[in-house]
Amino acid sequence: MSNTQKTITLEQYASPIGRPADQRQTLIGLKLNKLNRRSTLIDTPAVRGMVAKVAHLVRVVEGQ
Repeated sequence: MSNTQKTITLEQYASPIGRPADQRQTLIGLKLNKLNRRSTLIDTPAVRGMVAKVAHLVRVVEGQ
């Protein structure tokens, strides 16, 4: 891993209560499981796909 890899910072802003189990598991995979928690991950197609699946629960934080 080099230091020049792009990263993406996510923040969970909505609760997974009442959501399907696969969306809850996706949040855990993104290292998010509580409101207002932030996670910085390497920007890969797999991570982008996970973000797309729970886009209604998370937001991308700019400038982090």
